Amino acid sequence: QVRLVESGGGLVQPGGSLRLSCAVSGFKMDEQVIGWFHQAPGKEREGISCINSGDGTIYYADSVKGRFTISRDNAASTVYLQMNNLKPEDTGVYYCAGDLSRTTARNMCIAGMDHWGKGTQVTVSA
Repeated sequence: QVRLVESGGGLVQPGGSLRLSCAVSGFKMDEQVIGWFHQAPGKEREGISCINSGDGTIYYADSVKGRFTISRDNAASTVYLQMNNLKPEDTGVYYCAGDLSRTTARNMCIAGMDHWGKGTQVTVSA
């Protein structure tokens, strides 16, 4: 059974940093695309960063490029999202999602995934 569990959310001031973790179980990390999706209050969920272990591609949405970094530790079956220079508009629920690699990280980040975690709340506020 595929399972993704997020952790690391919390309250942070603008300009601060957080690192989210996604613990993955139930499938092989090296065959999957794992991504982070952000749902701001009152808005639709958006893929912000995905990493494809199959073809090595990485995608960042323009809104986070240069501030967020996605990485994976296959041995620990964990994917991380390092978030720096956080802004109030980064507030929302962050979901980890995964799926079998079918295309590039960008395409799968935009199209969505089959397996989802329950999300972790990030609040950026002074």
